[in-house]
Amino acid sequence: MSKNVVINPKGERFAFQIRLIVAVLFILLMFGVLFARFFWLQVVEHDRYLTLAEQNRISLVPIPPSRGIIRDRNGVILAHNFSAYTLEITPSKVANLDETIASLKGIVDITPRDRRRFKKLQDETKDFETLPIRTRLSDEEVARFASQSYLFPGVELKARLFRQYPLGEVGSHLIGYIGRINDRDIKDLKDDEVYANYRGTDYIGKLGIESSYEKQLHGQTGFEQVEIDSGGRAVRTLKRTAPQSGKDLTLSIDIKLQEMIEKQFGERRGSLVAIDPQTGGILALVSKPGFDPNLFVDGIDPVSWNELNTSIDKPLLNRAIRGEYPPGSTYKPFMAMAALEQNLPLVHQTISDPGYFIYGGHRFNDSKKGGYGSMSFDRSIALSSDTYFYQLAVQMGIDNIAKFMGTLDFGRPTGVDLPGERPGILPSPEWKKSRFKNPAQQKWYSGETVSIGIGQGYNAFTPMQMAHATATLANRGLAFRPHVVATLTDPRSGAKTLVEPKPLKTMDWKPANIERVIRGMEGVMTIGTGANVFRGAQYVSAGKTGTAQVYSLKGAKYNAHSVKERLRDHSWFIAFAPSDKPTIALAVIVENGGFGAQAAAPIARKVLDYYLTGKMPEDPPSKTASAVPAIVEEVTGD
Repeated sequence: MSKNVVINPKGERFAFQIRLIVAVLFILLMFGVLFARFFWLQVVEHDRYLTLAEQNRISLVPIPPSRGIIRDRNGVILAHNFSAYTLEITPSKVANLDETIASLKGIVDITPRDRRRFKKLQDETKDFETLPIRTRLSDEEVARFASQSYLFPGVELKARLFRQYPLGEVGSHLIGYIGRINDRDIKDLKDDEVYANYRGTDYIGKLGIESSYEKQLHGQTGFEQVEIDSGGRAVRTLKRTAPQSGKDLTLSIDIKLQEMIEKQFGERRGSLVAIDPQTGGILALVSKPGFDPNLFVDGIDPVSWNELNTSIDKPLLNRAIRGEYPPGSTYKPFMAMAALEQNLPLVHQTISDPGYFIYGGHRFNDSKKGGYGSMSFDRSIALSSDTYFYQLAVQMGIDNIAKFMGTLDFGRPTGVDLPGERPGILPSPEWKKSRFKNPAQQKWYSGETVSIGIGQGYNAFTPMQMAHATATLANRGLAFRPHVVATLTDPRSGAKTLVEPKPLKTMDWKPANIERVIRGMEGVMTIGTGANVFRGAQYVSAGKTGTAQVYSLKGAKYNAHSVKERLRDHSWFIAFAPSDKPTIALAVIVENGGFGAQAAAPIARKVLDYYLTGKMPEDPPSKTASAVPAIVEEVTGD
């Protein structure tokens, strides 16, 4: 017997209605979520996703600018660009790099130097970057590779602008070079907030003018907006922003003068800086030996780099602004100027010069055995009496010496527009205290002041500092900031920006004192240590020889032939001409060249002859032409 089932239509209808309402609410909620998401994507985030979509459709391709050209004062090109093809490999896209390069050798000429340079670049960069395996391909090589390029995935031809230095080693430290951008460069560019301007650029200035004027030379990167398809292929160019070429630089340098000076040095090491004292414009900046900056343009190979970097002659060292040397007797005119300004009693006296000076129980020898006898202030400059300047230094005191020499920018950078300038060493009790850690070494002894007076002791200055101080004296106390660049030119408009001569300061020197020192320096050229070298000159000049010790003989006689070549004295000379209204002032040092009149002065004479009269000198001397006399005293002032 079956039971009767009771059906409640009203209850079932209510349950159905509840389920229907829940379902409708769920559907409405889902539509609400979809609408909210749609609203978020299409309204709130519209601009962002439009940009992303455009980026998928549009590729932004950087167009590197043409680097500015560098010329000398007469328009001679020192650095320029040319276009050529380069064969480049992206290591991450190549299955077997060695096999690929071996196969490429059958199409283009790849030398061992190319392989070494490629390996060096590979070690320094990331695998996804393209690296040149061969640069400056010939038209025939370009055609051969283009016809077989499908066989070499990850290898491509690129048209690039290359930097070239037509004169090779001439002015290499001055001009500098460009090299591939490395991680350190990238960090510096990001810190300076200019990294975006280097997209598509592989090179940056590394040394010299190429580095210090990088911002002006580089220019402004351009861009192309290129539409691409789903396969990443370019369809059309939508927009193009042209790059702005870097500014062209015209230097104050006379490159013919520069080249002549470098030839006069021959194989000898040293430096010469010549300045126009009326503007501060540098006429020549020589550092020997030099190097070929073209080696660095494509990325220098390890063998060439090792030769330059480990050479005992240090060809990469810019001696003009980084070489620090004791000035020897070229310091005496500035000591004389300080003594006159301080009105020391000695400048009004005549002393007896026996060839030595006894101070604190120690004997300080003169460069002339037996001395000069009766010695006045004026003759002391012309004849370079060490004995006179020993006494002058003691009477002046180290504090007064340091204070006066600091006004001439000894012991601090001159501010020349080249990177890496060294400050030199201007000794003082404060300097010595900060220089040495041992308390016994921190004390300044009065006997140390004696050698300071003749440019020895702790004194160490750069040729740039010596030339700058000489130019200030030549200009009667008006000092200009030394500079290499004369004008910047916009290649589009032709507008020129003059690098205005900047007077740094005017020395508060008495005109009579200035003329007295200059007369003494003129005496150097007529009756003194430079007389033989400057005999017959067609102009009146003022100068000073100097001989700087490299190491102490501790009282022994100096025999150049018994001393190793690199331990011989340095040869110095400073000069300016015409002495009444100078147009050129210079400082020259020949490392281990001996007497100032023996090696440095002859180079200075040729420079002044050429610059003032147009006379081109004869063939340069041999390396051994500056051999010094066999025996002289330990301390040589000239």
